[in-house]
Formats: sequence, C-alpha cells, structure tokens
Amino acid sequence: MTLQQLRAFLAAADHGSFTAGAHALRIAQPSLSEHVRTLERELGVALFVRAGRHVELTEPGRALRRHARRAIAAAEEGAQAVAAVRTVVAGTVTFGVFGTASFYLIADLIAEFRRRHPQVSVRTVGLNSADAADEVRAGRVEAALVVLPVDPAGLEIRPIATDAVLYVSATLRRLATPVTIERLCAARLVLPHATHGLRDPMRRQLAERAQRAGLTLSPVVEVEDVWVALQLAALGVGDTVASAAIARHPSLPKGLGTVAFADPVIDTFAIVTRRDVATSPATRAIVRIAEQLLRASDALGAADG
Repeated sequence: MTLQQLRAFLAAADHGSFTAGAHALRIAQPSLSEHVRTLERELGVALFVRAGRHVELTEPGRALRRHARRAIAAAEEGAQAVAAVRTVVAGTVTFGVFGTASFYLIADLIAEFRRRHPQVSVRTVGLNSADAADEVRAGRVEAALVVLPVDPAGLEIRPIATDAVLYVSATLRRLATPVTIERLCAARLVLPHATHGLRDPMRRQLAERAQRAGLTLSPVVEVEDVWVALQLAALGVGDTVASAAIARHPSLPKGLGTVAFADPVIDTFAIVTRRDVATSPATRAIVRIAEQLLRASDALGAADG
C-alpha cells in the first residue's frame, strides 16, 4: 500500500468517478484506475461499486477512507516538519540563557550560529535560570539554556552537560580539605543572585542540603553579580561558591583558591522548551549548536540522559 495508491483512492471516492479523480490529481485516468486496482488486489477486497462512469464506495471502501485521510495527513505533516528543519529563514532568533552563561559558550555560540546562518539576527536574553524557564513557559522565548533545578511545569527539559560547584576562599587553610555542609553553613558567606535567592539553582541546591542536615544557609552579604561576590571574597569579606568554569577562569581575582565539596555539588545544564510546542527552525538550529559546544567542552561532563 503506497501513498500514491491512497491518494488515487481518495480522489476517486471524493469526486465520485475515476475520470474526475484523475483530473483533480492531474494524472491520466488509466493511471488512477491502475492504482486503485493494485490497492484492491493487495487488500483482497473491492473498494468501489462501478456504475457506468460513476463509482460508489463499498463497505470496506468506507472503512478505508478515514484511515487513508489520516495517513495522507500524517505524511504531509512529516514532510513539512522535515522541510522546516532544513530551512532557517531570515529574521531574529531569541535564546534565553542563565546569567553566567558567558563563562561557558555564548560568544562562541553566537559566532558559530552567525557563520552558519548569516541571514538570521541573534538576540540572547541573559536571565537567571528560573526567569529563563518562566520566559519559555510563558511563550516569550522558544528555548533557553538553564541550570537545573527549575520548575518543570509545562516544560520539556533536556540535560546536556554538568559542571562541579566549588567553594572559593582567600584563606588557604579553609581550602585544605573538602567542604562539608556543616562548614558551609558556619562560614561567613558572600552569595550572588540576591534578587532570586532560593530560586537560583545553585543556592537552592545548597539550601536544600542544609535543610536536610537541620541547618540554615545564612550569607552575611548578598549581591547580584557573581563577579562582585568573587571580588569580595578576594578582599576577605567572606567566602563564596562558584561553578568550576567560573572559579578557574583566567581573570579570577588574585588570591583566591578553590576546593570541592565533600559531597559533590553539581550544576546540570539543560535546554528547556515548551512541552508539546514545536520550535522554529532558527531556534532548533541555535539549540543544536549550543548542545554541540557544551558537549565538546573539555571543562564539562556529559549529563546523564
């Protein structure tokens, strides 16, 4: 059974004759008749009752008709989906990112996307992961790169890569051994993402660990910017935490060192899109490049799943 046969069958059924059906498909009438005869032989039933120039569906023909329509519609939707994937049209693609994504890939991502698709403008929206997920959920952004966990409601979440979270201090003795949650909660901490607080994925992870241990994470200073938190740590105001890619960046303020957590804390990077909503070709293209760059990074590990 082929799509060509089903199209011939539907054309004859819809127009009431092989001649009219062939005209609608812009093929010769003998060709349409042969497609129908072949289909009838394969199915082992008569699909039409022929009455002169007109035809009527038999009971098996009426049963096949609704399935044939669904099959043709599914094939056409599939062809459109493939064409959309292959075609990135002109316009602007907007991609949501978490606030410190510039330490990982954003410049390379934009440069590579523009190299492949010079006809498309790029707009990246630098937000906290929670806000980026909200923007996708609300339909204002089609896709975003976030750090987990985020609220999963209405979202398709695809983990890509991971990075360790490190304890950062200017006092060497505090870096001699891996940091426990008890030591973290007892330390003078300078933490970033003041506005988002526990909605920030890293702070949320640490706060949940503290809660399980019956402790509270209470920073002495809260700031918005990670870089300001690192500068304050270098000045001895307090210790902080940062992902490995940031804590080991060449421009890290002088005098700072890092140590891992005794129970490793891991940032998981993921692409989020709206559940059951197709994204545009341009968005799919920039997501593919982001995934390739993250997975290829020597500093990051592949996420499970």
